[in-house]
Amino acid sequence: MIPRVLTAKLRDLSKRYPVLAVLGPRQSGKTTLVKFAFPSLRYVSLEDPDIREYATRDPRSFLRDISEGAILDEAQRVPILFSYLQSWVEEHQGMGRYVLTGSQNFLMMEGISQSLAGRVAVLKLLPFSLAELAGTEHWQASVEEFMFRGLFPAIYDRHIEPADWYRSYIETYLERDVRQLRAVGDLDSFQRFLRMCASRTSQLVNLSSLASDCGVSHNTAKAWLSVLEASFLVYLSKPFHRNYGKRLVKTPKLYFTDPGLVCALQGITRPEQLETHFLRGALFETLVVSEILKYQTNRGRGPDCSFWRDQHGREVDCLLEEGGRTTAIEIKAGRTPNAEYFTGLGQWRRIAGPDAGETAVVYAGDSSQNRSAGRLVSWSAIESLFEFPSR
Repeated sequence: MIPRVLTAKLRDLSKRYPVLAVLGPRQSGKTTLVKFAFPSLRYVSLEDPDIREYATRDPRSFLRDISEGAILDEAQRVPILFSYLQSWVEEHQGMGRYVLTGSQNFLMMEGISQSLAGRVAVLKLLPFSLAELAGTEHWQASVEEFMFRGLFPAIYDRHIEPADWYRSYIETYLERDVRQLRAVGDLDSFQRFLRMCASRTSQLVNLSSLASDCGVSHNTAKAWLSVLEASFLVYLSKPFHRNYGKRLVKTPKLYFTDPGLVCALQGITRPEQLETHFLRGALFETLVVSEILKYQTNRGRGPDCSFWRDQHGREVDCLLEEGGRTTAIEIKAGRTPNAEYFTGLGQWRRIAGPDAGETAVVYAGDSSQNRSAGRLVSWSAIESLFEFPSR
């Protein structure tokens, strides 16, 4: 098993909360992680029809059977259980006794907020980060290979061909998860919507265009996008909240949380195609933003990456705010350093003034450098973005 960074945070919080919840997309490694982190806890899958029926029909007896604690996999499948679990953990004191996993944010958070607020620590697990693969046999891959293969654990742990794995993943997602959400009635149209969203990764969300291209209403497109977000397949980056006297774009940007899924949805069959593919820049930006999100979620923080763009088209791809510090990041898919990479950051510094903070460019090359215009960071060293020296 390739160790997961989230393990340390998960074990730490188990000393402070009676219930832990690990959310994330299907096949991101949630079950493997919690079994590894808590080997003494009994594992119970609520995907099993018999167990699910037992937990639904007689939740008190079900909880009595697991009174010593348990891992409850896909807990959103039995929403009634959350209310009973609340009274159970109040009556039977103890920290870290129950670990819930789930792949549908809407259903999990509804149950948690209504019944377990204040009693549960919520963590998110996305697919492997590049840092987690560093030092393994897989680390010699090129950036094109990582974009093409994506970072879902099964592709690396079981050495499955990406085309085979993503084909099954997409079909399983549509059949198992989407059918459970009332917002989706026409699976064929939804699959077309999914592919259209993939072609727009790293772009501003245009619901009218998406709706028109898929032959659905604006409200349907909005609801379906929420389904993708709730399933942790996409992330909506919000516009930066300060406008510095300029009229700003208010529309979020759409990112898939795994570039390999985008490649599969767009029919890309070989990593070599990404050398010249029209989606190369968008896929590289998707890879970098997903790595930033993983750094944050792997340490128990909420994913937080905004962008800045004004009415003149000036923009910064990613802005991170942490501890009163703002880090502005531009993302470039080229391999050769270019002074023009820093143009947008220079504009940002002039407009933001003393709030501009640190600046960096992440690019597809192999070497990192400190330049007068800002830091130049290799794609393979993205975590160094969080290692700026103290001011």
